[in-house]
Amino acid sequence: MSLRERLALADDVRAACATPAGMASAAYRELKKSMHQAILDRIDLERLKRLTPEQFKHELALLVQRIIEEERIVLNQSERHSLVLDIQHEMLGFGPLEPLLADPGVSDILVNTHAKVYVERAGRLELTAVSFHDDAHLMKIIEKIVSRVGRRVDESSPMVDARLPDGSRVNAIIPPLAVDGPILSIRRFSANPLSIEQMLSYKSLTPPMIDVLRALGRAKINILISGGTGSGKTTLLNVLSGFIPPAERIVTIEDAAELQMRQPHVVRLETRPPNIEGRGEVTQRSLVRNALRMRPDRIILGEVRGAEAMDMLQAMNTGHEGSLATIHANSPRDALARLENMVGMAGANLTPRATRQQICSAVTVVLQVSRLTDGTRKLVSLQEITGMEGDMLAMHEIFRYEQTGVDENGRVCGHFCATGLRPRFADRLRTFGAPVPDSAFDPDRVFE
Repeated sequence: MSLRERLALADDVRAACATPAGMASAAYRELKKSMHQAILDRIDLERLKRLTPEQFKHELALLVQRIIEEERIVLNQSERHSLVLDIQHEMLGFGPLEPLLADPGVSDILVNTHAKVYVERAGRLELTAVSFHDDAHLMKIIEKIVSRVGRRVDESSPMVDARLPDGSRVNAIIPPLAVDGPILSIRRFSANPLSIEQMLSYKSLTPPMIDVLRALGRAKINILISGGTGSGKTTLLNVLSGFIPPAERIVTIEDAAELQMRQPHVVRLETRPPNIEGRGEVTQRSLVRNALRMRPDRIILGEVRGAEAMDMLQAMNTGHEGSLATIHANSPRDALARLENMVGMAGANLTPRATRQQICSAVTVVLQVSRLTDGTRKLVSLQEITGMEGDMLAMHEIFRYEQTGVDENGRVCGHFCATGLRPRFADRLRTFGAPVPDSAFDPDRVFE
């Protein structure tokens, strides 16, 4: 079909555009696709390289208006504005995803093939009216995202982790592994990370917990943050980093750089996947070893998931106190069991008791975060590793969240409280000039 024949659909487009849902109709998508191709045929790519993004947007808007007038497409001012915006998103951004990425209320974007796009708002998934032209259109957007961070995705490498310019985490998986078509998952990160005050207002933790966490950061105590997918581990890690004194040198190690450190002296390292020949891979374990030669005061590991667990424990045991890491687990006890299994992946041939002794001497506090059934995220347990009892690691729970039920609106009911146990690290906090009053551990103080 020629451009003029396609643009003859303008009457259908005008009718479809009469409602917001109609903007995603087949006629409108066909018009937008044709307009996009017409612009590509007319623009001078070499000249575009010399324009700033704002100049390019202006030139693009003028060109779209010119084509509309030349082809006598009947659109009102609102419809023209929407078409110009969509073309700009297609040329300069990530196409249909741009409005979702601009919405601060969206925390996750889940593209299930080109036809269905879900978002998460306030902890709940909902289907949107957004869609792509076809799988080829979706693949083009995926390739644009991953190419910006030097990654690739194709049949020989059908899975990829990447990130957006704002730090949001991206995962894509394409055929033949994805049976129905390309799948794209985006975990959003706010340009302004959550503060401890905001977490307190959301009732994710309590003032006594904040006092203890702030003191743990100042006293250089090693912390392991445990939780499931989407439970808020990275958010809590960012908050804890705010308690690190600004004079200290921090080295962060991640698969996809997403941490938002607030200190002035931060060195960010990121792993690299193998190239098409299977060479050039740089693992987290290699980066942890290299970080030890960079004179770090603290090492922050975005997520422990393999043999790097052994090197992390050794770093924590050899002068890099106050280091932080996250791990996927459903409870503090499960987190330590997973950590033990990961140490075994390093091939150190340690006995189970020796491995647990390494963990006991390296990690002092385990924080368990959880995403509850109503979508809220809470710090549900703060536990201290107190030593070995025979061959087993001993732990004491200092704070916990007790769920008591669910109300008629589906909201989780419960309360935070201390267990009444005074942690052994309290003496260290006092030594480092960050004492916490005994009233913080009063079990009679209950917070809703």
